[in-house]
Amino acid sequence: YQRRVHGENKAEYVRLMTQFKMSDDIREQINAFLAGLYELIPKRLLSIFSEQELELLISGIPDVNIADLRANTEYVGYTATSPVVGWFWAAVEGLSKEERPMLLQFITGSSKVPLGGFSQLQGMHGLQRFNIHRTPETTHLPTAHTCFNQLDLPEYTSAEECRDMLVKAITMGSLGFGFA
Repeated sequence: YQRRVHGENKAEYVRLMTQFKMSDDIREQINAFLAGLYELIPKRLLSIFSEQELELLISGIPDVNIADLRANTEYVGYTATSPVVGWFWAAVEGLSKEERPMLLQFITGSSKVPLGGFSQLQGMHGLQRFNIHRTPETTHLPTAHTCFNQLDLPEYTSAEECRDMLVKAITMGSLGFGFA
């Protein structure tokens, strides 16, 4: 079955191609992996965990060095001394040990600290520092572009608002996406 791809069906094409490449094309390997895994740990025991919980069980909670992350951060539209940036770092310092990997996952797409620290953070085109971009909205949640290790941080009006919105973003963002 073949069809031409055009503007009206390109989203469907991308969805189907992604499903094929990430699931259907490697189904045999996935099934073999799962059969071996389920020999070690029964499926009923694994099924109670989310992907994030399972990753933390296997790998443990990483120790996120906030000073290192801050030292390897670039700013676009803000400076290191901007009030909102100060509120952001205060909010990050106040995150729990469990929330810090969620922040990393939200910003970079991985909850892992790079080997060698944040100066070795990889992006789409090689080494890519964490960067905070100013966005003029004041009522939106922060958004992230994981390919670029970029956080779009709105111009909040208070430290409390900045913290509340950041925590919402990282906890809601940790739900991720899947293929239906």
